[in-house]
Amino acid sequence: MSDKEVKINVNVNKDDDGASVEQSAEAQAVAAGTAKTDAEMAKLSSDLEELRQTLLRRQADFENYRKRIEKERFEDSKRATARVIEGLIPVIDGFEHALAAHREAEYDNYRKGFELIYKQLLENITKLGAERIDPVGKPFDPRLHQAVDRAETADHEDGTILQVFQPGYLFHGRVLRPAMVRVAVHPSPASKEAVN
Repeated sequence: MSDKEVKINVNVNKDDDGASVEQSAEAQAVAAGTAKTDAEMAKLSSDLEELRQTLLRRQADFENYRKRIEKERFEDSKRATARVIEGLIPVIDGFEHALAAHREAEYDNYRKGFELIYKQLLENITKLGAERIDPVGKPFDPRLHQAVDRAETADHEDGTILQVFQPGYLFHGRVLRPAMVRVAVHPSPASKEAVN
């Protein structure tokens, strides 16, 4: 080989090494860019997942809030209705006393009008959810009844309700007013001796 050929080979080799160096620098730059892009993608994916989780929590919180508000509104409505019914119970009592007091013939027309109004009033509070407690013949329950009198008798079981002085009312299972009742009790030997 001549000197000229050696110089050309050296130049070619230099060009190859220079291209290799340039290619490796480009490859490193691309690799660094890819690594940076991958890191950014991972961060964006992490941020996206965090935002999704936050959205799901917010949706669940809102759903719980909505349900709680609905329940509170329903309970408020029930309380308001219960107050209205409690206010109407004395009116019903008044009607019952008026109907019981005037049984004479000259009061028949008035009585029919009172009976109609009384029936409508009872139907309306029943539609609102009130339930009348008429416990005659049933066992005494202190949650539903208030004993205002007791009668000694052997004809009925101990604790049986014999008479209702004032009916009670329930509203969705809650006692608005307990029934005032007379309760049967078995005579004790001491009371028999006191009578003799």
